[in-house]
Amino acid sequence: MRLKTVGMVSLLIISGCASQQEQINQQEASNWQQAEQWPDTSLFNVYQQWQGVPYQLGGNGRNGIDCSAFVQIAFRDVWQHYLPRTTWLQSQQGKAVAYRDAQYGDLVFFKTSSSTRHVGVYLGNKSFVHASTSQGVTISRLDNPYWAARFWQIRRIEKPL
Repeated sequence: MRLKTVGMVSLLIISGCASQQEQINQQEASNWQQAEQWPDTSLFNVYQQWQGVPYQLGGNGRNGIDCSAFVQIAFRDVWQHYLPRTTWLQSQQGKAVAYRDAQYGDLVFFKTSSSTRHVGVYLGNKSFVHASTSQGVTISRLDNPYWAARFWQIRRIEKPL
């Protein structure tokens, strides 16, 4: 009986966190729905084209895309810069910058497990666009407890003029 009670309480806590996370994501996404909010409308256009496309490990198309493919496509389409295909190789590009010095277009990296990495493109105001395993292509916040606990590094890629 005690095990069932602990299980039910845990389930309620997790459900509450998921609901709160969803509200945060919806509010944050709505803040970025207008092109005027973006320093560069070309990245906004890429986001609009891919918004909601589901996550698929190894995917690189409209039926499913993973985080490194989305970042690779965004950099190609916005800055005509060709990044490697994997998150690990992308994490070796450019130069590391401090969290407080993050700028629009920087790559943000996370350690989501001991062997898994995740990447997105920094927008500003602690927000980034990425292909989320749970929501597909979306916008999230660096200060969200999930992402903050997994933050790894920020890298700046020199972009062609």
